[in-house]
Amino acid sequence: MALLVPAFAILGWVGLFIHNLADLPGQTIMSTESLIPLLITGALVVLWSTPLRWGATWALLAWGLLNLVGAIVTVLPLSILPFYPDQSFTHYAFHVVYGLTQLPLIITSAIWLRRRGTRKGARESTR
Repeated sequence: MALLVPAFAILGWVGLFIHNLADLPGQTIMSTESLIPLLITGALVVLWSTPLRWGATWALLAWGLLNLVGAIVTVLPLSILPFYPDQSFTHYAFHVVYGLTQLPLIITSAIWLRRRGTRKGARESTR
């Protein structure tokens, strides 16, 4: 379970990158829309491998939730959002992929935190 959290963080970024390649013209890994999330994801994964794992896992959970909300909200017909690219079936399909790739990170982070919280609480109650 432990290695799944960082692996799924990377999967979540891959989902975002696939979306960006499909929907935003001229995207590369160095494009702002892809590079900044990659740097954030990378930093959180690195922090996860340190003694700051508890906080990093909370941050990864929040990052996954933020990306999931972004995948959903940015296809809603809101007047504040530009409709570029066109809101087509293909566009929606890539948002589904983007959203679905966030779920493993959200689920495993929440499970990891719950298990660690339960163990921590059990240790403290025996003192």
